Amino acid sequence: MDKIRVLIASDLVANEGYYLNVFSSTEDLKIVAEVNNGEMAIKKTEQLLPDVLIVDLNMSAPDGITVTEKVVSRYPNIPTIIISDRRDLEYFKKAMQAGAKDYLVKPFLDEELTDCIRRVYHNEKKKLAALENSKILNVKHKHKAPQIVTVFGTKGGAGKTTLSVNLAIQIAKETMKKVVLVDLDLQFGDVAVFLNILPKKSISELVQERNKIDIDLLESYLIPHLSGIKILPAPIRPEDSELINAENVLEILTVLRNHYDYVIIDTPPFFHETTLGALDISNQIVLIMSMDLPAIKNMKLSLDLLDTLHYKDKTKLVLNRASEDFGITPRDVENTLEFNLANLMPSDGKLVVKAANRGVPFIMNKTNSKISKAIEDIAKMVIEDYGYQKDLEASKSKRSLFKFFG
Repeated sequence: MDKIRVLIASDLVANEGYYLNVFSSTEDLKIVAEVNNGEMAIKKTEQLLPDVLIVDLNMSAPDGITVTEKVVSRYPNIPTIIISDRRDLEYFKKAMQAGAKDYLVKPFLDEELTDCIRRVYHNEKKKLAALENSKILNVKHKHKAPQIVTVFGTKGGAGKTTLSVNLAIQIAKETMKKVVLVDLDLQFGDVAVFLNILPKKSISELVQERNKIDIDLLESYLIPHLSGIKILPAPIRPEDSELINAENVLEILTVLRNHYDYVIIDTPPFFHETTLGALDISNQIVLIMSMDLPAIKNMKLSLDLLDTLHYKDKTKLVLNRASEDFGITPRDVENTLEFNLANLMPSDGKLVVKAANRGVPFIMNKTNSKISKAIEDIAKMVIEDYGYQKDLEASKSKRSLFKFFG
């Protein structure tokens, strides 16, 4: 097995022997060199062409940000990880703007470091493989209009934010297009938490700007994430949700649609004027529900309302925590709702909760799990724009849909 070749650049005496000790317990990682200043980091990168470069933010002559910028500009296929003792959002943004693929804040576990190295390395390999097929991909999606995709459900805990966050990241990875994630759960939005982001300003400050909302103003409020997506966070304080109305939402989404390929929207578990505004402008509505009787009752009422609003034709229904252990089958859900399921997400509470607590979406580092495979299927459904009732009714067999049940 070929080892992942890593170059370490750090001038901190405290790190002496640390990386060697960590890597000695792994079978797939190898240090090709350790250097103690920025100039040598750039020189050794040029000579050795490592698979991954680790740079300490406090590197001297030049600093870690400058080293990253120079390496990325010359060798864009060598992913860089910045190590820092600074948690400030500004330093994170500088690191992302310089081209870093990840940003680890000290202190961190040995496992976090090694997992991070493997993740950026394998993501880079996948990106290069995708570039090989870019001509086909571009032809396939060249004439596709920008898509606004709203994830909605009328019961808390159904998994809206889990789906929204992982879906946005997977679409960005799959299409290599520009993706923005908007948190419209204006009172208690958790998108920033799921992505381990601490925003200093949000949509509530944006709508109070005196200037007309244009893309330049919007970009100053969007937070870049290491996955490649950007985020417009929900208000930091619940009471600030009252500052935002449907007109604000429509204005923001219209501007984003003109500059991004995919606008993914997370929503609260109830109908509100801002939610209705998002549903109205959306190209696709992904409804998500859990597998219990209260959820089925709420979804039945929601589908009736969506039908009244003439939104059902652009609606796709996803069943979360799909399992026969609850005494209800997916077919029972379909029969009760009189609405076909477009996709299923298996139950994996341990992985989902762990990912949320760590602020690292599972689609980024647990790609072989069943729930990650389900997200990939849903992303494909959104990208290729199928899964509507007319598509499902035309299908002769739905065996693949119920694959989780044998």
